[in-house]
Amino acid sequence: MRAKQQAKYTVEVRLTTQNRKEIEMSTKGRVAIVTGGSRGIGRGISLALAKAGADVAICFRRDDDAAKSIVAEIEAIGRKAMAFQADVTDYNKVKEMVARTADTFGRIDILVNNAGIASRGQYIADTDIEEMHRVMNIHVFGAFHFVQSVLPHMRKQERGDIHFISSMAAVQCRAGHGPYAVAKAALEAFAKVLAKEELPNNIRVNVMALGLVETEMGTRLVKATSGQDIKEIGKGMPFQRVCQPEDVGNLCAFLCSDEGGYISGHVISLDGGSFRI
Repeated sequence: MRAKQQAKYTVEVRLTTQNRKEIEMSTKGRVAIVTGGSRGIGRGISLALAKAGADVAICFRRDDDAAKSIVAEIEAIGRKAMAFQADVTDYNKVKEMVARTADTFGRIDILVNNAGIASRGQYIADTDIEEMHRVMNIHVFGAFHFVQSVLPHMRKQERGDIHFISSMAAVQCRAGHGPYAVAKAALEAFAKVLAKEELPNNIRVNVMALGLVETEMGTRLVKATSGQDIKEIGKGMPFQRVCQPEDVGNLCAFLCSDEGGYISGHVISLDGGSFRI
């Protein structure tokens, strides 16, 4: 009797080529600012947004050759790009870059707060106060400077997207990672508050919390802390590889597309499942 009752409510769903929707991550016609956008994770994000159709303004601090290279690569895709040298902790310089971006492209739709640095791996008791200030200033106040500067422009658009790059370090809170973990945790709280405040303005705010990513900095940190090669570590991870900048860029492009338009106020882990095993 029970088996018959269960069978009564069984529903079979079959997808056909006629009713299956193909997802296309499009940011066509939109303008993005990516901080730390010339190298590593930022480069991956900048390229992904450009490939999805956005024009991109790159904020970089010192590597002029890398900035010129990413601009040329974006232009080769067929999108517009510009690079602006600015320290994210310099509020006036940030405002200057945002104004230049708006003047050049006519609008600002997307902001990705990616610029950041690692801390020196010391215990909190041994951390210089200058070190804590430096890490907090770049991660938290740098993002604050850009957010305040872009909001007047972004609120004019039908939609805005602000994304923050965080780390699983904010959850793991390992010994020796104090300044970095604290800064990322503060960044996540910042994003959650901002998501609630800007929802009436149709601005979506999300955080991408990353595990280990194969960049110059990631490779260097792995070598310094474990003596291992980052690719060897990748072989022991769930998907047998370390996260690539392109993986982060693809997630960012999705969140900025129509398909990601119902997501706001979330911390999205991008760690290949490695934090869960």
